[in-house]
Amino acid sequence: MLVRRAARLSVGLFATLVVLGMAISADAQEKKIKIGVIYDLTGPLAGGGSELQYIGAKIMLDQYGKTGVEGYKVEAVYADAQSKPDVAINEAVRLIEQEKVDMLLGFFSSAQCVPVAARVEQLKKFMWITTCISSAVLADKNFKYVFRPQASGDQFGLMTMDFIAQNSVAKFGKEPKDLRVAIIHEDGAYGVDVAKGNEVGAKKAGFNLVLKEGYSATAPDLSALVTKLKRARPDVIFHTGYNPDITLLLRQAREQGLKFGALVGHGAGYGVYEKLKEGLGGDANYIFDTDPISIWLANQKSMDPKLPPVIKMVGEEFDKVKPGVAIRSAHVGMAASNTYVFLTEVLPRAIKKYGGVDPDALRKAALEVDLPEGGTMLGFGVKFFGEGTAMAGQNERSFPVVIQYIDDKSYVVWPKSQAQREAVLPLPAGTTYSYK
Repeated sequence: MLVRRAARLSVGLFATLVVLGMAISADAQEKKIKIGVIYDLTGPLAGGGSELQYIGAKIMLDQYGKTGVEGYKVEAVYADAQSKPDVAINEAVRLIEQEKVDMLLGFFSSAQCVPVAARVEQLKKFMWITTCISSAVLADKNFKYVFRPQASGDQFGLMTMDFIAQNSVAKFGKEPKDLRVAIIHEDGAYGVDVAKGNEVGAKKAGFNLVLKEGYSATAPDLSALVTKLKRARPDVIFHTGYNPDITLLLRQAREQGLKFGALVGHGAGYGVYEKLKEGLGGDANYIFDTDPISIWLANQKSMDPKLPPVIKMVGEEFDKVKPGVAIRSAHVGMAASNTYVFLTEVLPRAIKKYGGVDPDALRKAALEVDLPEGGTMLGFGVKFFGEGTAMAGQNERSFPVVIQYIDDKSYVVWPKSQAQREAVLPLPAGTTYSYK
């Protein structure tokens, strides 16, 4: 009897230990954050900057995949949005419901971000946007779980108008009211938002707005738009587009003999110099791009001293992936920096202060991020507008800069506090589009 009872006790104890062991093992496995990462790896947006954003984010995620964060393993699961909003939505839902990711990170196109952010918020999952700049992603939505450290589109449009307004007399020899400007844009959420900022800025500066027109980024022919531009005779064209639409527009402009004084682009395709050079050759010279500053051009003297070594690492890792690139695109550093902010500011605080990586812990941690100017590799600080505000989830301390491509190099030319050299305005005589 005693032997049987002892045997039963032994079996019961063994079973209990097995269950406890399984529980401990399961608990150990739960010490992980699974991050769903979505960019466009195929389709037109891939070459327009999304693939470069993916590389920047992956460099950072790979680094923290080796070390973990506060005892949590960092695991990234990647998906391709294929340059299509419906695919982006489906992939976001798949990652959440089937892959069981804890959060989503990435996204390049505002046309994707607008519907995806609404869907992710509905599912009460945390979303960290590294790119999509349209104000429409966040404006008046009062999202709880969607955050964007990136500058917003209206800031892009306003800054470029101010840049030209401040140079109107000195560079063009014209008062702002006499300067003829055209605003053209792809007609998605991104283009519409930047163009709104352009229009507000144009009115503020008192410019003579001679044309404002949108077009489809997938249009096979933009010659009718070029004809309208020729009739309008702008001194400055403000353009928001991806690529290949930028290349198509400027090739047809060359064929039709369009002349102007300056072309000012706003991120996306204008942030990928290699593609501009590939499509336009020497005509890519003197084009302006508005973007968060390239981390390789940012003023490191005014930056948190722990950041320059990280910038160096990102550059070295990027050079392994894309050797021989003339200009490291701002897109790479943008995604790397914004991902780094999540991994070093949001995630550790969520784990240490709020006990884990559930959406509410991540949300509370994000709302407490308080970085001053110089606190990121992009030069700006981070502090998010809170719930109940018009732009809840938007970084109120972010800002873009204006750069100019000159002889296969990029230089910050505006604002003056960040400028590395004077802007070349208008286009030099003898260049393809110069009206001089």
